Amino acid sequence: MTDSPVSEMSFEDAMKELEQVVSTLERGDVALEESIKLYERGAALKTRCEAKLKEAEEKVAAITLDADGTATGTTPAEGL
Repeated sequence: MTDSPVSEMSFEDAMKELEQVVSTLERGDVALEESIKLYERGAALKTRCEAKLKEAEEKVAAITLDADGTATGTTPAEGL
């Protein structure tokens, strides 16, 4: 696990760390205080992943096709 700010993580990095948090919590061999910290970190990571997915969905939804199949109304896919 890292101490990287969740708000700066890519979707992939956040998902990878979230998987590690879940795995650690599922093992059940962590002290209560550490479990609470892991749960809080996991909740923040989950929120980050959801936000990045929503952002991606909005970018995909912004792409429309005209009559001849050409993409129109596209916006740059920054940060993905």
